Amino acid sequence: MKPIWIVDDDQSIRFVLEKALVREQFAVRSFSGARDVLAALDDDEPQVLVSDIRMPGGSGIDLLAKVKARLPALPVIIMTAYSDLDSAVSAFQGGAFEYLPKPFDLNKAVELIRRAVDESLRDEVREIVDKAVPEMLGQAPAMQDVFRAIGRLSQSNVTVMITGESGSGKELVARALHKHSPRGQGPFVAINTAAIPKDLLESELFGHERGAFTGAQTMRRGRFEQADGGTLFLDEIGDMPFDLQTRLLRVLSDGQFYRVGGHQPLKTNVRVIAATHQNLEQRVKDGVFREDLYHRLNVIRLRLPALRERREDIPMLTRFFLQKSARELGVEAKRITDAAVARLQGFDFPGNVRQLENVCHWLTVMAPAQVVEPKDLPPELLAAPELRPSANYTVTADVPASLAAALPTMPLPAAVPEAAPPPSWLADLERDARRRLESGEPDVWDALTRQFEGRLIHTALELTRGRRIEAAQKLGIGRNTITRKIQELGLED
Repeated sequence: MKPIWIVDDDQSIRFVLEKALVREQFAVRSFSGARDVLAALDDDEPQVLVSDIRMPGGSGIDLLAKVKARLPALPVIIMTAYSDLDSAVSAFQGGAFEYLPKPFDLNKAVELIRRAVDESLRDEVREIVDKAVPEMLGQAPAMQDVFRAIGRLSQSNVTVMITGESGSGKELVARALHKHSPRGQGPFVAINTAAIPKDLLESELFGHERGAFTGAQTMRRGRFEQADGGTLFLDEIGDMPFDLQTRLLRVLSDGQFYRVGGHQPLKTNVRVIAATHQNLEQRVKDGVFREDLYHRLNVIRLRLPALRERREDIPMLTRFFLQKSARELGVEAKRITDAAVARLQGFDFPGNVRQLENVCHWLTVMAPAQVVEPKDLPPELLAAPELRPSANYTVTADVPASLAAALPTMPLPAAVPEAAPPPSWLADLERDARRRLESGEPDVWDALTRQFEGRLIHTALELTRGRRIEAAQKLGIGRNTITRKIQELGLED
């Protein structure tokens, strides 16, 4: 993220804001006047600009106009000790993000700057969507490995087997492999072998002659013919009927096939990319998948990570899909709070990226306000426990996407441990709660909840030496949430 720029001729204001922002792990750059800012814009640009309104050498309003001319989307916060109507009107007419009168509460100023940063980051995602829809998104190391593999395979015609759970984006990878290959100008034809009845799949793949079977009133070209000179993507290849696997193997071996009911061999020049969410090695052992076809398809294997293996990509993907859904529906894009994103990051998403996209589409239609809070998330996410994968859990990959999108995460223990006694602090809590309730003390829930939250946050801040963002990450809550809780519980230094 780019730094926050602070412009004020008052050194004490610069110092206080800079220290507060650095404590929140923001990068900061300070200036004493407008001329220095305009000169710095030649080589750099800020994430957010915070400027005083009256300074020697140029006013903040003039600076606002010049900066907006160069960076129209940049959020600019105008500070002023002159809290009058003219100043406020001038700031907002010039396109300021917000107007901050002095003297200001430091925590509220930092919170305002954080909101401006969030808005700026959302605008960056919006610009990506407006310019061009990217093929794939991902900053996690596992996804970077996938991108590198696509790059290495871009000039090759080798057969590729893509493995990964349902909804993880296997077809997107196949399309990227095709687009960046020498066949990129040719057709890309996809077929889901699990979605077509066995009796029709042969005709879909190889075509049929007129009169080949009841209802075949005309000749039809199959997918292999349609993909000639391009790429044929065979999705869910593990579900292909065994007898059709023999015909597929023959096409892959010599490039020849017959239409159903045909007698003339046809030649095709097709690159095959296959995909499956199943364990093909086990399918071979079970005798339901041909071993020779497995070896023919498994020249290069590319594994796609599940979404729970790349949780750091969830915030970016969520905001991207919210923008995408809004464009498709012709409505204003919803914004999502850090606390709601943190809740999404704690969900295991058995339906993977496809399920996350469906959630964002649901939010675009069903969320009651423009800003999505945790309480606005779909019921299955609110009902599911926030679980992280660990050695004690096994997560099945063979969940059909149609079911996975509707089910909450239900990891199964690898072994059922013996029931352990509750921790001693729970017994202490129970005794304290019983004493308060029996004595008729009012607001027991609020009192104990405040103590519990206060102790958690105090401990996390101790461990992180007062760094709130890091403490929030350790606790699994949003940075806005921890700031609000600190204020509510009176935990400020």
